[in-house]
Amino acid sequence: MKIGIVGTGNVGSACAMAAAVRGSAREIVLVNRTRKTADAVAADIQYGTPLGRRLDIVAGDYDALKGAGVVVITSGMNEKAGGATNRNDPEGRLRLLGKNAEIYRDIVPRIAGAAAGAVLLVVTDPPDPLADITREIAGHSRVLSAGTFLDSLRFRIHLGRHFDIDPASVEAQVVGEHGTSQVFLWSSARIGGIPVPALCEQRGEKLEKVRPALEDAVRYANIAIIEGHDASQYGIGIASARICEIVLADEHAIIPIGSFQDSVGVFLSLPSVVGRIGVVKTAEPAMSDEEREQLASSANSIRQALDRIRKS
Repeated sequence: MKIGIVGTGNVGSACAMAAAVRGSAREIVLVNRTRKTADAVAADIQYGTPLGRRLDIVAGDYDALKGAGVVVITSGMNEKAGGATNRNDPEGRLRLLGKNAEIYRDIVPRIAGAAAGAVLLVVTDPPDPLADITREIAGHSRVLSAGTFLDSLRFRIHLGRHFDIDPASVEAQVVGEHGTSQVFLWSSARIGGIPVPALCEQRGEKLEKVRPALEDAVRYANIAIIEGHDASQYGIGIASARICEIVLADEHAIIPIGSFQDSVGVFLSLPSVVGRIGVVKTAEPAMSDEEREQLASSANSIRQALDRIRKS
């Protein structure tokens, strides 16, 4: 199977590297505005491929995306260049929407025309409203936002650190927007089948004291990384490669990922069954009243951001 990656900046290159190391596909095609950059990234990764599974990784123009099962879109202005690294800014990544929507209006028709049967995975920030725009332009529903998949992994990692447990054994999800309005499902978080609130009680802790620091660590993880390394790229690269694998193998795995939600009229993340056509079905998890209110607010934030650029 074949993966296309459009955009070979920090994130696109990390997606390509992760997919190559994981053996996510037999063929990877890189497309970039500057062909020389895509050629260089493909060559650099290719020189290491004899040490892994057989892989062809090449650069090409949009027509080279033909036959791809999934196309990962990473093109656009990143948080640092777009001034979206202020923890006190309630817009967060949504600040990048106007500029990146312009870029998507240019590239999505070319992607959709070349890879007519592909699932389109939107990774560029902010991915949820950009996935909405992609769906409209492409004219089909095989569109995913990377959404809160990475946020949920971050949540599991920080919970694991707090309780000194392997994060692979932590069950915890973030839903809603991949951004400042994301929703942490504390009510269903479990470790070894034990609810996280109960574990806090066992340790003599109050959940209300634990929540703020853990949520901030996840919500602003990208900013903390950018402050030390210019770009948040490797985690999303690995997460994107895994999403590609789920799509290409038609796994029907359940992950928190962004898709169009008819009930609210925008893209946002909920636990969803993912397969060859993208999201097969969405499952709304059990939530507390507070979490439901937060999810509605998160949807409203995305809706308002889309309304602003559609009116401009």
